[in-house]
Amino acid sequence: MCSPVGNNSAASGNETNRVELIDGSTGLTTSSDAIFTTAYDGTASPLTISSRWLYSYVVSDQYADWIILDPNTAIQPGLGFTMKGIGGGGQLYDFRGKPNNGTISNNILADNFTLIGNPYPSAIDALLLIHDPQNTNIDVATSPDYTPTTTGVLYYWEQTPTTHNTADYVGGYGAYTISSGGVESFSFPTFYGYDDQGNAVPTPPGPGPSKVARRYIPIGQGFMVEGAPGSGSNSVFVKNAHRVYAKESSGNSYFFRTDGENNDNTGVEETQYNELGLNIVPDDFKRFRLNINFNQDFTRQLVQNFHNTATDGFDYGLEAPSSDDSTTDAFWTQNDEDFVIQAHNFDIEKRIPIIIKAENQQPIEFSIFDIQNFDASQPIYIHDIENDTYVDLREQDYSINLPAGNYTDRFEVTFQPEEALSIEGITNENFTIFQNIKNAELTVLNPNGLDIKSITLYNVAGKVVINTKNVGVQNEYRFSTKSLSEGIYVATVTVDTNQAISKKVVIKN
Repeated sequence: MCSPVGNNSAASGNETNRVELIDGSTGLTTSSDAIFTTAYDGTASPLTISSRWLYSYVVSDQYADWIILDPNTAIQPGLGFTMKGIGGGGQLYDFRGKPNNGTISNNILADNFTLIGNPYPSAIDALLLIHDPQNTNIDVATSPDYTPTTTGVLYYWEQTPTTHNTADYVGGYGAYTISSGGVESFSFPTFYGYDDQGNAVPTPPGPGPSKVARRYIPIGQGFMVEGAPGSGSNSVFVKNAHRVYAKESSGNSYFFRTDGENNDNTGVEETQYNELGLNIVPDDFKRFRLNINFNQDFTRQLVQNFHNTATDGFDYGLEAPSSDDSTTDAFWTQNDEDFVIQAHNFDIEKRIPIIIKAENQQPIEFSIFDIQNFDASQPIYIHDIENDTYVDLREQDYSINLPAGNYTDRFEVTFQPEEALSIEGITNENFTIFQNIKNAELTVLNPNGLDIKSITLYNVAGKVVINTKNVGVQNEYRFSTKSLSEGIYVATVTVDTNQAISKKVVIKN
C-alpha cells in the first residue's frame, strides 16, 4: 500500500505518514482508531491490524532488506509499505491525515528496487508517471542512448492465501509497462497451474485469469520500481500532473488485493480488452503470450511485443526485466539480463531465445495463447535445438522432461524452420493417442502414414516410462501399460522431420 495522507499538523507541505493513521470506517465521515496486535492475524470488528506484517523496502536488491515498521514508524511521503489484511475481504480502511499534494520524490538506485506507490487521494496515470521527463531522463538526453532513471516498469505483488512461511508463498510480481503511445503490456506473476489430476487450478480473484494491472493506478496502491542499469543514484518523481479522476473497475483501474469488489469506472477514456481482461494492441502491433508450465506446479508467462519501432536493445515502455531470481523459472534474455516482457521488430526469420532454469528434473510444457494480429496461417514454433524439433504452438503444446540445469541455448521461438519451410506442419489431427483400458495398452494411431522417429511417455513426475525410437511407418502402435500406475501422463510423438506433438493421456488399468 501507499498512504494518501501524512501527519495532520499546521506545518506546510507534505508530512511523513504512519500506519497508525489508518482508522476503521464507521460511516461516511466517521471512523474509530484501529487497534494493533502482535498476533499473526487481525480482526474486522473492532478493526485490529497485525503489526507483524508492517514493512517497507527502500533501495535494495536483497530479500533480507525488508525494513520492519511499527504502527508509529515515520514513512516518507510516496514510500509504500506492506500490511496484512483481514480475512474475508471487503474491509474498509479510513486514512486520516493531511492529503498529499504536489511533487513527491523518493530515492532509487541502479539495479535496485524501491517500494513506492500512488501517494495521492486520487488515481494517477501510469503513462504520465512512466514517461514523465524527470523519470525518463530524456530532457538531458543528447543521443538515443540516454539512460532513464527507472526501467519504466511497475511491479505489483499478488499471492494466494497460503501460510505464514515464505517458502510456501504462491505468487509473485506482475510486471506492467506502457508505451508513450499508450500501448499497455502486463505479465502475470507465477501461479500454480494444475493439480495432481491434471486439472486447472483457479487463480486468485480479479479480472481475467489473475489480477491485471491497469493504466490508472488506484488510491493507496503500492508497487515496486527498479533503477535502470547504469543510471546510478537518482529519484523517481510522482506529481500532481499525473493525477486523474478514475474510479476502480474491471476496466481501466484495479487495486491489487486478495478480494473485494471494484466500483464503476467514470471519467477516463475507454480501453479495449479481450475476454481474458488483457489489452488489445493496435493494428500496427503484434503480440503473443507464451506459457511455460513447470511440473504442473506453476506457470511462468512471457509476453512478446512486435512493432516497427522496436529494437534489439532495451525498448522503454515496451519491455520489462524480470523481478524474480527463482531457481526454477523461464524468461526472455537480452544483454545477459532476464525479461518477462520483450519487444522486437517482426521478422519471419527472427529467432528469440528462451532461458529455462530447472532446479530439479521435471516435465516442462510450452503453450501459447492471446495471439493478437498474427496472420492465421503464420506458425509460431518452439524450437528444441538439441533435439532439432519444431512444434507449432498454435496447433499444439510441447512437453519435455528436462534434467536439472540451466538451459541458455536450447530453446527458441521461431516463425519458420531453418529448412526454409518446405515441411508441412503436423497437427493434432495427424495422430490419435489414447489408453485402451480393456487391453491395458497405450495406442497411437497414424492414419496419414507419417514416418515416426520416436514415441515417448512421461509420468507426472517427468520420468520417462516408455521410450521407443525409429518405429517407422505403421498405421497403429501399441505399448503395454500394465506395469504403470494410474494417473495423468504425457505422450510425445516425434516424426522424421523433427516436428513433435504432445498429448495428455489418462492411464487406467
